[in-house]
Amino acid sequence: MGYKVAVVGATGNVGREMLNILAEREFPVDELAALASRRSLGTEVSFGDATHKTQDLDTFDFTGWDIALFAIGSDATKKYAPKAAKAGCIVIDNSSLYRYDPDVPLVVPEVNPEAVEGYAKKNIIANPNCSTAQMVVALKPIHDRAKIKRVVVSTYQSVSGSGKEAMDELWNQTKAVYNPTDSVPPKVYPKQIAFNVIPHIDVFLEDGSTKEEWKMVAETKKIVDASIKVTATCVRVPVFVGHAESINIETEEHLDEDEARDILREAPGIMVIDKREDGGYVTPIECVGDYATFISRIRQDSTIDNGLNLWCVSDNLRKGAALNAVQIAETLGNRVLKKG
Repeated sequence: MGYKVAVVGATGNVGREMLNILAEREFPVDELAALASRRSLGTEVSFGDATHKTQDLDTFDFTGWDIALFAIGSDATKKYAPKAAKAGCIVIDNSSLYRYDPDVPLVVPEVNPEAVEGYAKKNIIANPNCSTAQMVVALKPIHDRAKIKRVVVSTYQSVSGSGKEAMDELWNQTKAVYNPTDSVPPKVYPKQIAFNVIPHIDVFLEDGSTKEEWKMVAETKKIVDASIKVTATCVRVPVFVGHAESINIETEEHLDEDEARDILREAPGIMVIDKREDGGYVTPIECVGDYATFISRIRQDSTIDNGLNLWCVSDNLRKGAALNAVQIAETLGNRVLKKG
């Protein structure tokens, strides 16, 4: 016996990826509903070998459905998630709307799987920000061994984190560089993204940080440990898919790089590729389509007593969004619902 699963926002990048991953991981789906806005009504999406036509989210009745994977923006989620939750369907939400709600668990299954059991307060579970998700997978095994005091992270985030229009903007601006008669002014981003990097993701806050940077701080504290100090600089780079992060970690106990490498190799969801030679590390283009969070460049930071540096890369449409949502559904099934 399996589950009745609805994918909300099934025609978007993340929604389609959710459908792919549900099929790839053979999640026990008895019945599937692909939901989208009215303007996408009837659009066909693939689920394994099957094709489904999208149904109208606005008129859909969630009564009797077990799980809804939401991949729509916060505004639409605010309208439809409570409707689904009230009907008894457990919402796994990819937007930022509920991440900081104390009554909604924020879950990365490799890090805090037990947190799914708190879903019942609102019948909603939140999926973290893409940049946070991959980082906390790397932090958790180190924190368990040596207790992390402080994290300094710089991100190199791909344009797919901003959606299809951003990917199109990068593509069109790149072509325009080679054809001077074309002009593609920035629309999605405040500056040209092709052949450039932009140290600005989301809106600016009063203290000079951006909301993306604030998200990494707040979410790491909620998911891993509220005592960890985090400072972040988030940068958009001209890469289509795959986020990279340079992470500096200060721990309370000494942890040498060899032991850290061994701990990370054994940790769930992590693949360590760390050879001190040309190409002995993973870059974003190599992680696309993979489930793993890749860790490279593990080394001691000699400027502090207990410091480590590492390089972290992951497919942001997978671990940063769709994969993590499906893993939450799997964890919910294994720990709570137990139907599949």
